Amino acid sequence: MKRATPIASGVALAFASAVAFGLTIPVLGWAGAGVGAFTSAALLYLGASAAAVLQQRVVDDAGAPLTRRGWGPLLVTALAGAALAPTLFAWGVQRAGPVTSGLLLNLEAVWTVVLARVFFREHLGRRVLLALFLMTCGGVLAALRPGELEVNVLGVLAVLGATLGWAADNTASRRLAEMKPLTVVAAKGALGALVTFSLSRVFGEVLPEAWRAGVLLLAGATGYGLSLRLYLLAQRRIGSARTASVFAVAPFLGAALGLVVTPEVASWQLGGAAVLFALGVVLHAFERHAHAHRHTPTEHEHAHRHDDGHHEHVHEVPVQGEHSHPHAHAFVEHSHEHADDVHHDHTH
Repeated sequence: MKRATPIASGVALAFASAVAFGLTIPVLGWAGAGVGAFTSAALLYLGASAAAVLQQRVVDDAGAPLTRRGWGPLLVTALAGAALAPTLFAWGVQRAGPVTSGLLLNLEAVWTVVLARVFFREHLGRRVLLALFLMTCGGVLAALRPGELEVNVLGVLAVLGATLGWAADNTASRRLAEMKPLTVVAAKGALGALVTFSLSRVFGEVLPEAWRAGVLLLAGATGYGLSLRLYLLAQRRIGSARTASVFAVAPFLGAALGLVVTPEVASWQLGGAAVLFALGVVLHAFERHAHAHRHTPTEHEHAHRHDDGHHEHVHEVPVQGEHSHPHAHAFVEHSHEHADDVHHDHTH
């Protein structure tokens, strides 16, 4: 059976990550009602960290170990993505509503694409840019609700701040994508939970009812823990910009589920947005990128396979599937399909 192309497999992982996260948006609006923003964020990331620790016992977590070099990016992801962004989002979603908040999250992809281009020189072809444009238009179209002039400005600003925080998180997490994903999730979640729980005590937030706390912990395990692991795996294959662009479908999924709670906001705009999002995902899934390029000699460690055209070294004991260890690459020049992974950060 023919293996999926690097871009197709990365798109599938990013889409799965978006589904896992999108499902939690209406849950957060429901179970988090009346719960302090810092407390909500702490429970979400505590759930993510605990789930990652438990999974490490049964899941093969291929990747390089988390070293001192990774603590800088990890601290950025913990403060921006596990403390600031979810706190702002938890506060904003309770005021702006799950539908509006979910749709505003489309801006996260735009900020991430810009940062990926600036920091990682990621190549974005016309197909990717068109997909991002269509999905952004889908978010704008779905947000248009004629005749509804009342907008909670502070709630909207809080959600916009969350998108900037998560864009910074996405950019920093690219440095962590080659490391063991469950280790990254566990560490990031623990740091984020520690910071936000400490702030919840400083600001005197009241602890939630047991059932609300339980639901938020479960939402964190799936929507933040599982979603982040899939997101990191997608970044390994297709880079930050493409992953963020596909992940933009998450807000729409959250908004669509929000219709269960508020069905009166259903409109033709949402239907049109669904079509635009579907077109964007299809454009990503069928993207092809191949040209002649060179690899300079290097030595590094990351998760890899021996059938990907770049890792032809041998082991004393044969190894099958994805695994990780230090290895060296010689100079090579060739042409094949690829995306912005660790071996293909060349300029165009």
